[in-house]
Parts: sequence; C-alpha cells; structure tokens
Amino acid sequence: MSERITSDFRQPRRYVRLDTILRLRWLAVLGQLVTIFIVTEGLDFDVPVAPCIAIIGLSALLNLVLQVSVNPVYRLEPPYAAALLAINITELAALLFLTGGLQNPFSFLFLAPVLISATALPTRMTLGLGLFAAACATALGFFHLPLPWAGEEPLVLPKTYMTGVWLSIVLAIGVTSLYAFQVTEEARKLSDALAATELVLTREQHLTQIDGLAAAAAHELGTPLSTIFLISRELEAAGQASGLDDTARHDLKTLREQAQRCREILAKITQLSSEGAPFDRMPLSMLIEEAVAPHRDFGIAIAVRIALAQTPEPVGMRNPAILYGVGNILENAVDFARERVEVNAWWNAERVEIVISDDGPGIAPDILKRIGEPYLTRRRNVEGQDRHGGLGLGVFIARTLLERTGAKVSFTNRTFPDHGAVVSIVWPRSAFETTEVLSAALS
Repeated sequence: MSERITSDFRQPRRYVRLDTILRLRWLAVLGQLVTIFIVTEGLDFDVPVAPCIAIIGLSALLNLVLQVSVNPVYRLEPPYAAALLAINITELAALLFLTGGLQNPFSFLFLAPVLISATALPTRMTLGLGLFAAACATALGFFHLPLPWAGEEPLVLPKTYMTGVWLSIVLAIGVTSLYAFQVTEEARKLSDALAATELVLTREQHLTQIDGLAAAAAHELGTPLSTIFLISRELEAAGQASGLDDTARHDLKTLREQAQRCREILAKITQLSSEGAPFDRMPLSMLIEEAVAPHRDFGIAIAVRIALAQTPEPVGMRNPAILYGVGNILENAVDFARERVEVNAWWNAERVEIVISDDGPGIAPDILKRIGEPYLTRRRNVEGQDRHGGLGLGVFIARTLLERTGAKVSFTNRTFPDHGAVVSIVWPRSAFETTEVLSAALS
C-alpha cells in the first residue's frame, strides 16, 4: 500500500509565486536608490547618477508591468522564475560596471539571486544562474568604470587582492548555494515523507474504526429485529392455540430462534467497544500473529518464538501504527530472506521487545548508517530499477509510526558467519499497554 501512496510525494514540482519575486525586486530597487543617495549626498562621491537611475528605472518599470499584467499570486514555472533572477543578476552587473566592478563592496550581492534559486528552483537552473553570476563577476574583474572615491586620484586595489575578491565571490556562490539547496531538499523530502506517513496512518485508522461502525449498525438494527422476534413469538403462540399443522409451527419456531440468535450476535457487537476484545485490545502474541499472517504464503518460512516470562503477557491497544510498522518491517524481511524469517518476542516488568531477523544478504554498510531516512531504498534489480517500484519510504514510515507509539527501533546485521538483517523494536511496557497509545500515535 505504501508504494501506491508514496508516488504522489516524489519529486514535487517547484513553483515560486510572482509576488515573492516582485517583493524582492522592489526591495532591491529601494536599496539601490538609497545607496546611490547616500554615496552621492552623504559621502560626496562622484557617481554616474543618470545611468544608474536609468538602470534602476528599467527594473522598476518591469516590476510595474508584471504587477499590473499578471496576478501577483500566480505561481511562476521554474524557467520564468529563473529568467527574472537572471535579470536581477544582469541589473546588478550593470550597476557594478558603472561603480567600480569587483572593487565595489556590493559585488557580493551576486550571491542573492543564486541563493534564492537554490532554495526554490531545480538544480539545473540553479547551476545555470550560478555560472551566469560567476561569468558576470569575471567580466567585471576586467571591464568596469573607476570606483567612486574621494580625492583626485582614483582608488586602485592590487591585482592579488582583486583576484581574492573574485575567488571569494565565486566560492560563496558555489558553496553557499550548494548548502542552501541541500538543506532545502532534505527539508522538502522530510515534509513529503511525513505527509505520506500521515496518509498511511489515516488509512490504517479507518480500518480500526470498522468495529465502531459495526456497533452503530447493530444498534440501529436492534429495534426492527426485536419487533420481528416479538411478532414471531406471538404468531407461534397463536398457532399453537389455533391448532396449526406441525410444519407451520416448526417454521414459526425456527423463525423465532433465528431472530433470537441475531439479537444475541448484535448484542455482542455493541459490547465490543466497552469490553475491549477482540478488536480494541490484544495481547502481544495476537498482535504478532496478526502482523505475520499476511506474509505466510510467499514461500518463506516465518518462525515465531515468544519467550514466556514470570510477568503476565502485555496487552495493548489494537494500534494501527504498530500493526503497520511491524507489518512493513516483516514485509521487508520476507522480500530479502532466502529461506527463513524469525520473529522473537519477550517481555518483563519494564519493557516489551520484538526482534525480526532474516537470512538474506543483510543491510549494506552505507545504508545501515542512514537506515530510516526517507527515499532510501536498496530494492534494485539488475537494470538498476526498483524491484517493487518503491521509493524508499516504507522503512521511514514504519520507523516513524513505531517511534510515535514510544518504541525504539534499531537496525543491525547478524554477526559473521551468519548473514541477514536484524530489526529490534523495544517499548517501555507502560507505553505499550497504555490506553492512550492510539490517540498519541494519531495526533
């Protein structure tokens, strides 16, 4: 089931709102105007004001046209958003050309459009913008007007220093953008995987509500069934008084008995929620058997061992999070096992533990360190395709759901010369047996 669900969360399309880009561009226009005013009026530097104002005016005009002609809440497709960021880089390069090139301390603003792209646009577009910004910075290292400066002689910085400035700009664009992209991508994957987890848990929760629906249906059916029972009993009594033949009296008796039987069945259903069994609460052995049952017919032997202890067997809620989590780990064990899967369980007064192991190849060392991360899978066939079409969310969802119930999940491999994966699931006994586990897992 998780494989069908997770396909909706893989590689979401990235759109940026036009309003977001326009706000940033208006902020840039305002900042550029304030900077020119301070440099010319406050510092009394000789700045080519007219060309600079013309460039800023063109940028403001483009903003106005976009704001009037397009709904600001419209989400730009990545190529259009990248084009607007490229225009920002071009505008900044033109202003820097007029004001000293890389000698201008504002040359580090080349980083801003690339950083925005790294957090919102696909990798190829971010790479293209980064190369474009680096090319503009390189060109400004050779071609630019003098830096506005006080005094008759223009400020000339050593070539070695300017080379360092250029190198720092290029490295800042590359390293910072890569870091921002990595952090944003990890956050996006985690958000999508958690959304998939919530969807899986909601579906499992719906299954646990069947007993409640059955109880409601039994309550509604109780009244008409009682009427049928009373009428059948009265007809049976009237038939005996009027001397009906044996066949008719036998049919009336059968009708009354079956109606009484239906009443008893419905009475049991309505009492399930209050009595707790068999749907609401279940012992550990029953929980394991329910998780194991769907995987017994796949040609892999599943051995279940439950160690008896001095303390009574723990009894917990019929928790969909636990059933799905244990079932998913079992499914992985069956998929990778060669001949046999073992499920061992034991408990004491403080803890409850389930250990699932298989005799397959085990977990690769590089994956073992990252097991439980979203979109991490080792199900590959010879052509490099996912054998089951999964996206690596199964273990992540199972681990997340189990940890929400208070469990600690750990993954290891069997000690050589044995081979195979071992998954240990440990609950504090109080957390396993609490009646609030289900609501806590679903919150």
